[in-house]
Amino acid sequence: MQILVDADACPVKQETIDIAKQFNISVCLVASYNHHLPIIEGVKTVQVDFSSQAADLYIANLVKQSDIVLTHDFGLACLALAKEAHVLSFRGEQYSTDTIQYLLERRAEAAKLRRQGSKTKGPKAFSMQDRKNFQQSLTNLLTQLAGE
Repeated sequence: MQILVDADACPVKQETIDIAKQFNISVCLVASYNHHLPIIEGVKTVQVDFSSQAADLYIANLVKQSDIVLTHDFGLACLALAKEAHVLSFRGEQYSTDTIQYLLERRAEAAKLRRQGSKTKGPKAFSMQDRKNFQQSLTNLLTQLAGE
């Protein structure tokens, strides 16, 4: 098992690394070349082409059953779930096959409205509570998986 991080816009990279070390789980940060990833001992970093989906495609090709994927991208979440991986958002929401279809439909509806000239709201600013929720969710998931 490994944790694969869609690191282009991930606000919880350090938290992920710290929690993964507690559980002795490897972490792979994947980002495009236009996002700087520092070299961190014990953490694999992969830089990919700067096209909009390059990191997502790399992770989708790498992920295996029981891996953990951290992303805010619903498309990548869907692909990872299809490979029976566990998927968490950066805010700590665990995606499932039961919820992902609704999220994809909502994203498609918002895109349709934007194409028609409507304005849609973006996500709320990332808060300290979001960070705490993420830490708790990742810790709970790893604890659960360690007990299986």
